[in-house]
Amino acid sequence: MKLGQRRIPSLSLLIAAVIVGLDQLSKHWAVSQLNDGHTVHVLWTLQFNLAFNGGMAFGRGQGLGPIIGVIATIVVVGLVLSLRQSDNKMSIIGVGLIVGGAMGNIVDRLFRGDAWLHGKVVDFIDFQWFPIFNVADICVNVGGGLLVLSYLLFQPKADHA
Repeated sequence: MKLGQRRIPSLSLLIAAVIVGLDQLSKHWAVSQLNDGHTVHVLWTLQFNLAFNGGMAFGRGQGLGPIIGVIATIVVVGLVLSLRQSDNKMSIIGVGLIVGGAMGNIVDRLFRGDAWLHGKVVDFIDFQWFPIFNVADICVNVGGGLLVLSYLLFQPKADHA
């Protein structure tokens, strides 16, 4: 592996580490400032409103937290291993965002509960017309969008012989 190839995973992992830090800091703020049940009006319909999600996206799959945590961990490992084949910055950034967001929510599942993997994910960004979410969720979605764009824009052209 060449030195340039080592920088690719490093950039993605650096992005992931920054995302985990920002996500956990924002969740710490939400838990410490909103734990009394009040909401903070921000702008238009946007408010900060503390909620805990023991399921998947949009509150589906309540009670499946341990299974979701294990599957998310497997996906993260697969994405990190796939970094060796990444050859464009858009996909490298996308993987970093997805890994960081997934790890931010995995940390909640690991440490915000009574038992290993039984924690609930802290959500607090509430538009009131959309399910409540967090910084990690934003990063997973933006990263997924970047991976799709990367595939569409940079996929190798098939030879038509």
